[in-house]
Amino acid sequence: MKFMKDLLSRLLNDRVLDLSAQCAYYFLFSIFPFLIFMIALVGFLPFTSDDVLKFVSEHMPGQTNELIEENIRMVVDVKRSGTLSLSLLVTLWSASRGMDAVVYGLNRSYQVKEKRSFIRSKLLSMILTVGMIFVFLTALVLTVFGEKAQALMLVFLHIPENNLIVSTTFRWAITLIVVTITFIALYYIAPNTCIRCKDVVPGAVIAAVGWQLASVIFSFYVNRFENFSATYGSLGGLIILMTWFYLSALIIMMGGTINALLPQWKNE
Repeated sequence: MKFMKDLLSRLLNDRVLDLSAQCAYYFLFSIFPFLIFMIALVGFLPFTSDDVLKFVSEHMPGQTNELIEENIRMVVDVKRSGTLSLSLLVTLWSASRGMDAVVYGLNRSYQVKEKRSFIRSKLLSMILTVGMIFVFLTALVLTVFGEKAQALMLVFLHIPENNLIVSTTFRWAITLIVVTITFIALYYIAPNTCIRCKDVVPGAVIAAVGWQLASVIFSFYVNRFENFSATYGSLGGLIILMTWFYLSALIIMMGGTINALLPQWKNE
């Protein structure tokens, strides 16, 4: 109970709720150039733009898929090479602003100030953004090729190929592993302090599981109980997307705060 009280107190004192809103704002600006860049890359990779959109739709709340797909398909008709170069610059700049907020929040969790120069801190944010792109690619490749591995596994274990539980568990397990590794890297690299890699594992695991659960629960709520379109009209999908970004940022910040508090809690 004491740890939970300390965690809540730290989250409030560090203004994590405000920082999460800031992250959500910048994430919104980065999502479309990010996905356009991803789709521009599919010409060099063994899957199609439909695979990218399908992967995104499986991990984002309902009513946002149409909003994202409509805008992506509208822009992706332009020349591929121009899309790649332009969206790369836009993505790195806009998405790095979201990473700036994440780095700032993690520094507050560890109660340290950002002493790195502006160039170094901006470069770090851009590197983390590029890292997120490769993580997205890795998860997509594992998902696409994982379906083939899954089919072979089902045949070997004599499990029907249309077994929805096994299929869903397999896909989400892959995503959970990739997201956990991503959070470990983020929590280890981003704060301006020396941290042992093993010390960031608890928060990374909690954040990864929490993000998966929050995505599922929020999607279920949106699809079953709440009609945002009736309340917000054409902005319904945008409101849902912003809310999901906010929850995602809040979970990331909470994982970093847990990592910062655990050593102090153990010493006490």
